[in-house]
Amino acid sequence: MTEQRGARTVTTNQEGLYKDLERVVRKYAGTRFLRPVADHTREAFSRAKEFVDSFYGNHDGAKDVILDSGCGTGESTLDIARRFPDMPVIGIDKSASRLERNPAGTGKAQAANAFWVRAELLDFWRLALDEVDAGRWHIPYHALYYPNPWPKQSEATRRFHLHPIFPTLLKLGDTTELRTNWEIYAREFAEAAGILSCRGIECEAFDPEQPITAFERKYKEARQQLWRVLVNK
Repeated sequence: MTEQRGARTVTTNQEGLYKDLERVVRKYAGTRFLRPVADHTREAFSRAKEFVDSFYGNHDGAKDVILDSGCGTGESTLDIARRFPDMPVIGIDKSASRLERNPAGTGKAQAANAFWVRAELLDFWRLALDEVDAGRWHIPYHALYYPNPWPKQSEATRRFHLHPIFPTLLKLGDTTELRTNWEIYAREFAEAAGILSCRGIECEAFDPEQPITAFERKYKEARQQLWRVLVNK
């Protein structure tokens, strides 16, 4: 990483898209990630389900749920919750310290339809897909803002789109939105989604008028180019 006006820019030894992207994506296309689910994530998911059930009360059919994965301090969760006031929005992050800085928890802001849990994303997604497959949940929108890009070429298979979890990730939401400050990551994600036969894929540079995460604000202030990928299932 290098510094630019206080914000880190991505530095990498990789030129262009990962050379084995298609082979790796196809390798995992017909599989399902089977690592044992962490107990604390099962507990967190149970609390999220309780929140969703409480939000809807007596409700027949699938419940609409929005996910904000890797929500950090939860600022983006609040923004999404205000955009979709009629749906519960679950913010998920593995860092307790980040979630402790949640603006809702500090009393600075709140939304009745927002809920936060500390959990491992890969485990939470698999539990959420079980709910989707069973017809209990429907996820119209899944936010994935500023994940760790793992920029070294040797780390490429730790990126979500080059990991066995990727098919699960794409099955979750009708629309998945990824944001990043690294063009290669955005283009790889879009390419990987296309390999899995997703349609309606958009990959574009964008400049948010109102940043909705601390990362987005920092990158914008540092005049870094931001990228967005939309995948419609």
